[in-house]
Amino acid sequence: MSYSRSFISSLITSTALAAGPAMAQGQTISEPEASSSGQSGNEIVVTAQKFEQRAQDVPITITATSGERIRELGVTDLDELSNYIPGLNIQEQSANNPGIVIRGVTSDSGSAQQGPRVTLYYNGVDISRSRGSYQAIYDLERIEVIKGPQATLFGTASAVGAISLVSAKPKPGFSAEVTGGYGNYDATLLGGFVNAGNDTIAARLAFEWRTRDGYVENLATSQDEELYAQDNLGLRASLHFTPTDDFTVDVIGTFDRQKNGGTPFISGTYPTEAGPANPFGPANLGGSPLSESALGAAQLGLDREVYDLNVTAEYEFGDNWFFTTVNGYREFDSVEIFDADGSAAWYLEFGEIARGWQLSHEGRFAYAGERLRGSAGWNYFKEDGVQNVPFSTEEGTFLQCLGLLGIPQSMLPCVASDGSVPSAQATGLATGGLLTQVPYQSEFENQGKNETYSVFADVTWPATGALELTAGLRYLWEDRASGYFADVPTPFLPNAAPGAPFTPSLIPGQVDTGGQTFIAKDSFDAWLPRFNVLYRMSPDVNLYATVSKGRRSPVVQLTASPSATGSVPNLQLVPEEIVWNYEGGIKLASGPVQASLGVYYQDYTGFQVSVIQGDGTTRTESAGNAANLGVEAELSVQAADWLSLFANGAWVDAKIDEDTALTTAFSGARFRLQPEFQAAAGFTVDTDLGNGMRLFATPTVTHRSSIFFEVPNNPVTAQEAVTLINARAGISLADEQFEIAAFIRNASNKNYLLDAGNTGGSFGVPTFIPAEPRFYGIQLTARLF
Repeated sequence: MSYSRSFISSLITSTALAAGPAMAQGQTISEPEASSSGQSGNEIVVTAQKFEQRAQDVPITITATSGERIRELGVTDLDELSNYIPGLNIQEQSANNPGIVIRGVTSDSGSAQQGPRVTLYYNGVDISRSRGSYQAIYDLERIEVIKGPQATLFGTASAVGAISLVSAKPKPGFSAEVTGGYGNYDATLLGGFVNAGNDTIAARLAFEWRTRDGYVENLATSQDEELYAQDNLGLRASLHFTPTDDFTVDVIGTFDRQKNGGTPFISGTYPTEAGPANPFGPANLGGSPLSESALGAAQLGLDREVYDLNVTAEYEFGDNWFFTTVNGYREFDSVEIFDADGSAAWYLEFGEIARGWQLSHEGRFAYAGERLRGSAGWNYFKEDGVQNVPFSTEEGTFLQCLGLLGIPQSMLPCVASDGSVPSAQATGLATGGLLTQVPYQSEFENQGKNETYSVFADVTWPATGALELTAGLRYLWEDRASGYFADVPTPFLPNAAPGAPFTPSLIPGQVDTGGQTFIAKDSFDAWLPRFNVLYRMSPDVNLYATVSKGRRSPVVQLTASPSATGSVPNLQLVPEEIVWNYEGGIKLASGPVQASLGVYYQDYTGFQVSVIQGDGTTRTESAGNAANLGVEAELSVQAADWLSLFANGAWVDAKIDEDTALTTAFSGARFRLQPEFQAAAGFTVDTDLGNGMRLFATPTVTHRSSIFFEVPNNPVTAQEAVTLINARAGISLADEQFEIAAFIRNASNKNYLLDAGNTGGSFGVPTFIPAEPRFYGIQLTARLF
């Protein structure tokens, strides 16, 4: 995708990032003032606007981090990396459910009916669908974060920004690397790559296998693994073919698999045998005894597979003309089982079965002349996905825990103070001993089939030697189709008492569709422009300003409602979310110092929020208007050949308007998952010890102010400020052929929350997910050049 002043490379590091081959939809076109040779730390080359340019010369806010810098920081996932990028926060509740936040706005809905706000690109292809977007970050060339709407550059889903993952490309010659590691919680790592080829054809095979015991103890004897155990495997095969000097083809195939332990949804209400409810203590999550037949798998946890194929071709013809086509196919299949009540009771046991595929094609012509640069093309994107949510409970337990059976909680609590489950006796008491258990299961499924067609153009005109003007426009047409199915049996106990009113479902609000799958369709279109100005005050200082429009697609939200003749479709068309983004800033690159300062204001109309309903489902609603004012700053200094320092920070005031909120509860609410302040700082020591030995160390500190996990805001489901200390250090030998490194994350073993509220919150029993504790370990690496 793109990157500017290599946000983290510009802030976190001051080493040069060499220009690579095709990125962000594959376009790499040189411009006269951005030579790819002899670059210093001040001349980092990026391709944000589909042309190679110094980061200094790109009039938008971008961050790029090289694969080497990711290694230096000792991070292993995108959520860890986001701590170092102002304006970006990533919450990885599980690989199946990441929450991605750019400038205060979250994109995390798992519904197949809803579109994303943040575009994730993998080697130039949109992979934004939430349940299929997680991608391991091994053997990458770089990760790029583009802030603000970028529809003409990165597609229609980039309403608030985009993230691009660019894998390492095959190179001529032979090289190989293997890394093995071990850490606490019995963590193991085995990864590396093999690269071979020549100037015409080269291939690369990369892999990573990570395992770890869970860091939350599960007292339930029915579960084989502790909570948040990991077993992640990634494989990638790449082929780079250059039959002639003006034609290249890249083919990349990727497989990702996660077999992870259950998410620790720990109740804030119900105790365990280890003591009172404690989000940082042991859990007792037994799940459903009928989990395999009712929910789709026997154990709590995630089983997920993702397959990805990408083909990019680039052809240079004529003088300064290029054609690039990027094509991708991605398929994902996952089953996740979770205990939503956070207790030992057979109460709120759910699964999520998510499947889908995505197909993408783009063609782009580009011209790079001395007085004009521009590109134009078309894009086609199609996706087909489902989110199936099965539910399992025992009727008496469910009704008693909800307080609907008429037996006082003081006499028969849902969960007792010793962690036992007295509510399991409720069915026997309600039936006079005739029955001891009444198992119950239901399911609902939302479906989405979406097609988007678009054309776009982007032109840059160097008006003078100091002033450069850019304008772009994308027109899109989308066909959105939603489906909904629900199998909701009539419960036994609520209807067993003589004279009791008929209860059609156990969970209030669930409606059976009578074996039907309801379907709704609609079509929408939009024009999405951007305007940019770059002014070169001096060779070292540039000013920039941007106005751009972003859009989140309307939601064809379909469920079911009861009627006198049975269930009928309940269609809610949630209007599109529109944001106008205004920003300006300054970029400095002078000698050993690189810095940038940006200010932005975003004005939202029809701001969409996800609200958990009383039946445990999530519904999208329009909250009215919203505004977002923020400042982002970064600084990096190469203090000496062996020492570089960095610091960065962001301030965000992102709230729903008080006067225009469509619901009082939303009025003045802060955006979810968004800290008001965020900062990071650290330094890198990299010094030659002689005799082929090198010492390196990168200690860092990150800070995040308090966040709310939900809208409407609730102090119960919030996390206070968090400061983390991390470090990676080691020594390399034999001219970097061998390396020994140690790492530590969350060195102070800070207790803090990853999430709160969740599905249990909609039933009055919010659950809490503890974030990672102190992790540490050692890694050994061997390389062949």
